[in-house]
Parts: sequence; structure tokens; C-alpha cells
Amino acid sequence: MSGSAADRLARRRVETDRLVESLRRRLAGIIESSAWSTNDDEHDPEGVTVAFERAQVAGLLASAREELRELDDAAARLAAGTYGTCARCGGPVGDERLEALPAARTCVRCAR
Repeated sequence: MSGSAADRLARRRVETDRLVESLRRRLAGIIESSAWSTNDDEHDPEGVTVAFERAQVAGLLASAREELRELDDAAARLAAGTYGTCARCGGPVGDERLEALPAARTCVRCAR
């Protein structure tokens, strides 16, 4: 395991925060560029592509924001002394799982 749980959570939060900002800028750019075009999303093949890209980026942004919330919840669990304990069975979540998914609430068995 590389680094402490607090370090791992902090690193992932910084990465996710950067991703949120990048996706937010990308979405704003898509919206701004479509505001200046006359594409008809319904009838113009390019418009469909723009609408799809806008929806895709909006979905990625929502997922990244949800990950930030989960990381904040994990930091709260760390402060409370319950980080790394499965929310379902009470057993350990496991170092490898927490390394891959720092905000994981459940062990691999319970996650299945």
C-alpha cells in the first residue's frame, strides 16, 4: 500500500477536483460554441453529434462530482475511525481495494 489512507484520499481528491474543473470547462465550451451556431440538433447530423457530446460530458461531470462527494464521505469516515471497515458486514474493506478505490464502503465480497 502506498502512503497513508489520508494521503491516498487527498491525492484522489486533487485528481478528481482537476477532472471536475476540466470537464466543467469542456462542457461550458460545448455549450458556448453551440450557442453561436445554427445547428438544428434534430435535423442536422452535426447537431446530433454536439448534443451527444454535451450529454456525454455532462454525465462524466456528474460522475466526477459524485466521486468528490464519496471522497469527502470517506474522509469523514477516516476522521471517525470507521474508514476501511465494510459498511455491510463490518469486516475489513482490504488494503488493495482501498488502494484502487479509496472511497470504497464495502469489502469485495459484499460489493458483489
